[in-house]
Amino acid sequence: MPSPRRYTERLVPFTAGDGMRCTLVHLRGPRTPDKGPVLLVHGAGVRANIFRAPVPTTIVDALIEDGYDVWLENWRASIDLPPNEWTLDQAALYDHPKAVETVAEASGAPTIKAIIHCQGSTSFTMAAMAGLVPQVTTIVSNAVSLHPVVPRWSAFKLTYLLPVVRRLTPYLNPRWGDEAPGLVPKLIDALVELTHHECDNGVCKHVSFSYGSGFPALWSHENLNEATHDWLRHEFAHVPMTFYRQIVRCIRAGHLVTVEPLSDVLPDDYAAAGPKTTARFAFFAGEDNRCFLPESQIRSHRYFDALRPGYHTLHLLPGYGHLDVFMGRHAGRDVFPLMLDALSQPVPQPAP
Repeated sequence: MPSPRRYTERLVPFTAGDGMRCTLVHLRGPRTPDKGPVLLVHGAGVRANIFRAPVPTTIVDALIEDGYDVWLENWRASIDLPPNEWTLDQAALYDHPKAVETVAEASGAPTIKAIIHCQGSTSFTMAAMAGLVPQVTTIVSNAVSLHPVVPRWSAFKLTYLLPVVRRLTPYLNPRWGDEAPGLVPKLIDALVELTHHECDNGVCKHVSFSYGSGFPALWSHENLNEATHDWLRHEFAHVPMTFYRQIVRCIRAGHLVTVEPLSDVLPDDYAAAGPKTTARFAFFAGEDNRCFLPESQIRSHRYFDALRPGYHTLHLLPGYGHLDVFMGRHAGRDVFPLMLDALSQPVPQPAP
């Protein structure tokens, strides 16, 4: 059973670079943090709360206990914000730099660290590689960063099914598994029910249909306790087709690319441009990930290691997939100590 949360929280609004209103959740435990701030960045179609599943120890608990000042970012992909047709470019240019700036100003810390997941990881990696978050010295990246690699069935769905779905709806929403309002949601729900029989949780099945290949795709049921499997019904919602359009281009290119001409700051091709950051990356990947294959992080580590040998690290997690890295019943034992160790590694301080 989950333990009582022994920390306070406050909501800190911030304004993204294009005027969009986003939020940070600031969490503090009973002890004064002595290791500085760490920013946690969620993925697509979820929210900051995804890091606080009903398990005995969450990553938030582990960070607070270890002495960190914890901040959770609700960027424009958050389901706590109004639905919008976002892209990774917008998040990289407008959201993450302002979130980092807000945390640095509020904490008074000259540098911060970050734990980034899925499309929070890809977009934050874009911001880091473009030199837009120079305050960040250590980045723990889960699932995917510079090189998105997906299973063959996912590639088939993105190539042949996505163009059809895009003509019918501007969003997908896993909550249609519990309530499908309208003809298109009902048609998609019928397709999910026809192809997914792994459990009786409609949202769980829609998540697998929307985000990967597998039954389920983002976790193994064995890794989730019953409370978490039910809790996730409320942790997924709208994700726009504008995101899918960009990730398809990135998958075809083999690495992150820009799709919107928002600024000269963002390179068209991130692999070709190279990183404008000295942050140390710790790449994490569940070996059973059926959303983004572990090869994604293997390739990214290989890329960064070639530029600075021995500086960055790679951690492959047997028995874990995509999100059970954070919400698995034993993640507090199997995963979080590795992340805490990655955060604790010294990094060279930037020149004054």
